[in-house]
Amino acid sequence: MAETWATSGVDLHLEPAGPGGLRRGLTDALRDAVRTGRLAPGTRLPSSRALAADLGIARNTVGEAYADLVAEGWLTARQGSGTRVAERTVVPPSGPARRPRVPPRPTHNLVPGTPDLAAFPRAEWARAARRALTAAPNDALGYGDPRGRIELRTALAGYLARVRGVRCDPDHLVVTAGFSHALRILGPVLRARGADSVAVESYGLDAYWGLLQAAGLATPALPWDELGTDTGPLTTEGAVLLTPAHQFPMGMPLHPDRRATVVDWARRTDSLVLEDDYDGEFRYDRQPVGALQGLDPDRVVYLGTASKSLAPGIRLGWMVLPPALTREVIAAKGHVDTVGVLEQLTLAEFLTSGAYDRQVRASRLRYRRRRDALAAAVTERAPGVRVTGVAAGLHALLRLPPGTEPSVVQAAAWQGLALHGLSFHRHPESVAEPLDALVVGYGTPPDSAWAGALEALCRVLP
Repeated sequence: MAETWATSGVDLHLEPAGPGGLRRGLTDALRDAVRTGRLAPGTRLPSSRALAADLGIARNTVGEAYADLVAEGWLTARQGSGTRVAERTVVPPSGPARRPRVPPRPTHNLVPGTPDLAAFPRAEWARAARRALTAAPNDALGYGDPRGRIELRTALAGYLARVRGVRCDPDHLVVTAGFSHALRILGPVLRARGADSVAVESYGLDAYWGLLQAAGLATPALPWDELGTDTGPLTTEGAVLLTPAHQFPMGMPLHPDRRATVVDWARRTDSLVLEDDYDGEFRYDRQPVGALQGLDPDRVVYLGTASKSLAPGIRLGWMVLPPALTREVIAAKGHVDTVGVLEQLTLAEFLTSGAYDRQVRASRLRYRRRRDALAAAVTERAPGVRVTGVAAGLHALLRLPPGTEPSVVQAAAWQGLALHGLSFHRHPESVAEPLDALVVGYGTPPDSAWAGALEALCRVLP
């Protein structure tokens, strides 16, 4: 039986059309594919018999086109190796404008927000993935529940209750593709519930403010003082977004009085608190501050991810929702789960096997050592700089002498050192007194680069 398009050779998209007949049209199409780089040097082409069958033309026509291009130097043909694209410099097609040059990557990266990716537990994750996939029922590979796999929701509910004091039923937990995905879901839900604004902290991430604004919500900034975010001025906002366990980037927990104040406000005004617990497991000097959600699960949406404990690239996060909000969030998320099933099953296995706890404990020890080294080096080399916000997390706030932040950030760039000044994280509507400081992420460099990054940092400090 003759081979058909569905079973023969390798696939190759060509349109051999033109006024010169099939042979010339095929030759021109192949030449153009090589010239523009669509067929890269070294690419093996289908045999003349297979390509002829695919295109519905005579095999001799393909053979002659191949021979012409071999003679021109576009292709090579060797016995036993088949016909391949010749090794040559590919000139890309000219466009209307040249792409801007991308600046070189910095030598050292102390930008906050990322853990040490070299420490990702690859072997343990791979073993957990194999176990999870082997045990998974066939229906796990379907579209499934928009809340996420029950295995992961059950494992997360138990873990969050044990470690963060979260009061959680798996039925009210929704798996997301990270924190940003959660905000993309919650923003329209809040708007549909009648909210026109979500209060935010004076310092934070503009990307999150932007996601709320994209949903049609204003993002007024709460005041900031020596006790941290002031929740007292909350009035008619539909919700407030906070980092109560470890404020980003200032580094202090929400004051106990203000924790009580924000929960009382949410109850009194039928509003919601969006709790971003981005690094709650990484506290070094005493037990972690418990989740705000434990004070009132009916008023607090608890948000967490595996981005700091494992890696942001696995795209796994979660929302623990008030029961009254769950149905609306599920409807907004849709009935096609946007989070990979295999990643969900793997994280469930990671949690239930104890591997997640071991990874967190090992990471906590690594980051505490880095924190201690950072504090000691800055104290010795730059006594005019004060290190704060280091009781938890993967970043520190380095308070600089007044007026020096711009010059220090510029000097860091000259040293090939990527980091953020505090002004980078300041809300444009903040009424807080501006502070000069650096936000230094000490979790990002691999162990092999940490000493060099710390030395480069100390060189630029005043």
